Amino acid sequence: MIREAMFYEKLDADKVQCKLCAHRCKIAPGKRGFCRVRENRGGDLYTLIYGSVSSEAVDPIEKKPLYHFYPGSFAYSVGTVGCNFRCKHCQNWTISQTCVEDSYTKDILPEDLVERALMSGSKSIAWTYNEPTIWHEYSYEGAKLAKEAGLGTVYVTNGYMTPEALENIAPYLDAANIDIKAFTEEFYHDVVSAKLAPVLESSVLAKKLGLHVEITNLVIPTRNDSPDELRELSRWVYKNLGPDTPLHFTRFHPQYQMKDLSPTPVETLELAYKIASEEGMNYVYVGNVFGHKYDNTYCPNCGKMLIQRGLFEIEKYEITPEKTCPQCGEKIPITGEYAGSRYEL
Repeated sequence: MIREAMFYEKLDADKVQCKLCAHRCKIAPGKRGFCRVRENRGGDLYTLIYGSVSSEAVDPIEKKPLYHFYPGSFAYSVGTVGCNFRCKHCQNWTISQTCVEDSYTKDILPEDLVERALMSGSKSIAWTYNEPTIWHEYSYEGAKLAKEAGLGTVYVTNGYMTPEALENIAPYLDAANIDIKAFTEEFYHDVVSAKLAPVLESSVLAKKLGLHVEITNLVIPTRNDSPDELRELSRWVYKNLGPDTPLHFTRFHPQYQMKDLSPTPVETLELAYKIASEEGMNYVYVGNVFGHKYDNTYCPNCGKMLIQRGLFEIEKYEITPEKTCPQCGEKIPITGEYAGSRYEL
């Protein structure tokens, strides 16, 4: 579906500058931006993917991963096509590294999106699978309607939006898992064709605007797994987002153009956990390793296990209704209420 885009400026000779993401592409007539889904038509910028859904599912919120946002609930999850990154290790490259003409999509209007989410029994809507920033016109309208219907709203994002785009949707966006893919500009340049600095700026702004923020770092052997880099990332999150920000270190599996690498050794993820904990982070997680003890939530004061997780599911939840540790009374930062678990039925 085609709609006129938000966030662009008209330039001379019918060129336009897109101001949606940090690339801030200058686009000549008949051409598209870096994301492949925003096109200059006669001096006006259009989104080619309004309402164009390539993927939909009802996912556990823990799959996003969001561990401190309505735990145990489900998120009605949708994705489109295109991306403003070129990640060489993308697990969803068949939709992210393509354009709308080369993909199968179906049209779902924002009001239908909300209806589907409600019928599914989901607590929230998540824009995910590919980068939601490039879907702004659609997610903005959908998020407004979702809030009116009492649904939560979630972005799973690379964080590469402009401040003006983030500020625009923030009143209607509840939570974001922001993927800080590495902590060097070299990695961002060589592996994802972007820059690190705008991602860090968006992370800070999202927190300032009141979003529930969790951070993910996919640890890739030989590319972003040095102890020094893991420590610098942990220190940055501690200083700029706070010690209670959930920090997920997840396991890399060979994908797309990085099939020559091996999966992340579990020992490396455990080292990342240790480093982040040493730097003062209270809620550090190891992801993509089924059954690992560091996938659980522990009280940072007394060490009691508070949430035990299985495969994207909660098996045991022992945080009090007042959101405190039942053993020592420590306040536990959880946004929203626990939705319950099938294990308790």
